Amino acid sequence: MEPVNEVQGRAYPFGMKNVDTDIIIPAEWLKTISRTGLGKGAFEALRKEPGNVFDDPRYAGAPIIVAGDNFGCGSSREHAAWALLDMGVKAVIAPSFSDIFSGNAFKNGILTVVLPQEAIDRLMEVAQTDPIMIDLEHQTVTTRFQDRFTFEIDPFRKSCLIGGLDEIGLTMARDSAIAAFERADADRRPWLVPKAA
Repeated sequence: MEPVNEVQGRAYPFGMKNVDTDIIIPAEWLKTISRTGLGKGAFEALRKEPGNVFDDPRYAGAPIIVAGDNFGCGSSREHAAWALLDMGVKAVIAPSFSDIFSGNAFKNGILTVVLPQEAIDRLMEVAQTDPIMIDLEHQTVTTRFQDRFTFEIDPFRKSCLIGGLDEIGLTMARDSAIAAFERADADRRPWLVPKAA
């Protein structure tokens, strides 16, 4: 997982409320276990509408989505996080998120930022013309217009995102402690140690 400390750039001024995982990535795209290629299917139903924000060249490759309340509700499909990553999204800012989506996003290196609706309204306005900056270390979202919004994040999630540590990375970081435990356990319970062939 890539470390996340700052995310800055244009943002999709999406704003839609109750966006479920089927809107993020439709069910017909779930036949793969690959994390790549899903960006083409992201927001597919919305992209069929003329003038949609996701096909607007002004926001091409935007790393941030400014969304409405209850983003990521619905099913527990991790493909939703994979699709966002594949389209280049590194952060989503919304008033609230589904717990399951938020967990999947975190495990895949996507920062979910919870801000009040007034801040979302302002960021929707700024996103029309200018970039937004998210500073995870200082837990702020800022604009060039001197807007500054602070957000809360679980300290463990913050540490993992800044360090680029997913569950495998966290385990590998404890490699020496695990090896020491296994050696000591083999001495305590030798009958569990496999015999060499």
